Amino acid sequence: MKLLPDETMGVMRRLEWYARKRMLGTLSGRHTSPDKGFSVEFAEHREYAPGDDPKNLDWRVMAKSDRNVIKQYIEETNLRAMMVVDVSGSMEYTGASAAKINGEALSKLSYAKHLAAALSYLYIKQGDAVGLATFDKELRSYVRAGSRPSQVRRILEELHTAKAGKDTDVGSVLHGVAERIPKRGLVVLISDFFDEPDKIIEALHHFDYRQHELVVFHLLAEEELTFPFKSFQRFRDLEGVQEMLRIDPQAVRAAYLEKMRDYVKRIDSACGKMRADYVPVNTKVSLRDTLLRYLGGRK
Repeated sequence: MKLLPDETMGVMRRLEWYARKRMLGTLSGRHTSPDKGFSVEFAEHREYAPGDDPKNLDWRVMAKSDRNVIKQYIEETNLRAMMVVDVSGSMEYTGASAAKINGEALSKLSYAKHLAAALSYLYIKQGDAVGLATFDKELRSYVRAGSRPSQVRRILEELHTAKAGKDTDVGSVLHGVAERIPKRGLVVLISDFFDEPDKIIEALHHFDYRQHELVVFHLLAEEELTFPFKSFQRFRDLEGVQEMLRIDPQAVRAAYLEKMRDYVKRIDSACGKMRADYVPVNTKVSLRDTLLRYLGGRK
């Protein structure tokens, strides 16, 4: 699965992202910052590879371990973004009218991966830093924010290998992610948010409390929004919590749609009160159109 196909790259080369909140970093870029100066933050060690700058060799560690290692740093930029992607079982659903890329119908998870990849490329292209977190009922992977061009490849590799899990616990996992992000920045959440709304909203407030700019991409398939089923259907829980159910869609459609409208409205309203961007995404809409609509409107 190619997460940055030509059609996406063509769109992203023409777009830019401007932060709305004041970011921690330098004043040399496009985002407003409350701090002056430039500094770097130590991230981790890794094995020395041909082409690495020798000045980054950690002689102290090498003397103790006989390993050639270099220090890796995270540069403070005007924007430090963290992509937070839901990889729970429900994200594996692919609607009958789902958008396609290179002929492949996109599940919600595939759509989320392509969206995260496109935005990560955009941030790195304009010199900002980006990281990645994936989760289901627990945190599955965490890549610290970095601004080097190689960061895009690292994030793409993590997204490519991410598999759909089972159950989800959006609320508690997001609290953990909020605590791990070291400095004020941008948090982009990509999920279907199938969990208790109260827990989700409480977690969103946690990001707001820590003064992050928050963007919520709420991914749902056309069938989840309109419930078009007519005859008796078997419904399988992709997260493995409930047994397979056989129900008459016409008997539950009205109640289902009412609950869905209320659920979407609650998330939307909570984001509005926090001045967070709420972006509803129907996966039948092409990724290109979703990006152009949101980023064009934001600009």
